Amino acid sequence: MEMEDIVMDGHPVPILIQNEETGNFELDTAALEEVLLNPRVADKFVCVLAVAGAFRKGKSFLLDFLLRYMSSQQSEQWLGDCHQPLKGFKWRQGSKRETTGVLIWSKPFVIKKPSGEEKPSGEEVAVILMDTQGTFDIQSSMKDSTMVFALTTMVSSVLVYNLMNNIQEDDLMNLQLFTSYGKLAQEDCDTAHPFQRLHFLVRDWGFPFEVPYGHQGGQKLLDEILMVTEKQHPAHQEVET
Repeated sequence: MEMEDIVMDGHPVPILIQNEETGNFELDTAALEEVLLNPRVADKFVCVLAVAGAFRKGKSFLLDFLLRYMSSQQSEQWLGDCHQPLKGFKWRQGSKRETTGVLIWSKPFVIKKPSGEEKPSGEEVAVILMDTQGTFDIQSSMKDSTMVFALTTMVSSVLVYNLMNNIQEDDLMNLQLFTSYGKLAQEDCDTAHPFQRLHFLVRDWGFPFEVPYGHQGGQKLLDEILMVTEKQHPAHQEVET
């Protein structure tokens, strides 16, 4: 399938918007309902795939590739023409932030769950792609970053933690801080799993001779970083555990 044959329907919908006067974040309930209550996806299982992390590190850029993949119906030729401009979630080069609040794609992608031993095939799931405001930009407070990241963590089925070059100690400490607020907010929820699936995505990894690219190499790197040793500072040991 050629890329020009793929129709990418939809547009980004802001659902968590920061009030310019008060600085508070406000949920646009009507916009959220328009997406979730669409007859095409209403009453279906939902999978929310969100990308979060520091600002200006390519979260929206990554999501636009995910849009290409989903719009191609998972075709092997989903990348298409490398010269074709990316469309979807707005992004640009530069030092200033582009995404504010939380946005979702207006048209969820309906896919069929794979068959398994305990689950029948053909069950449909509505996949919603979510873009989030980057953390620690000069226009946002720590409170803003924590709120957006914590909310994203709570509502996402799959959270991609977007990092550059390597997994640093401060990345883990920030993740612990953000998710601790999410756990507090879910203390009254009747569930043993407040969060679902977390993936670390390391962009521009520069040491493939030590740890190869790909899932297996990434898992090896993460296992090494999360290994607790007696020589570590107690605060760092707490992060790893």
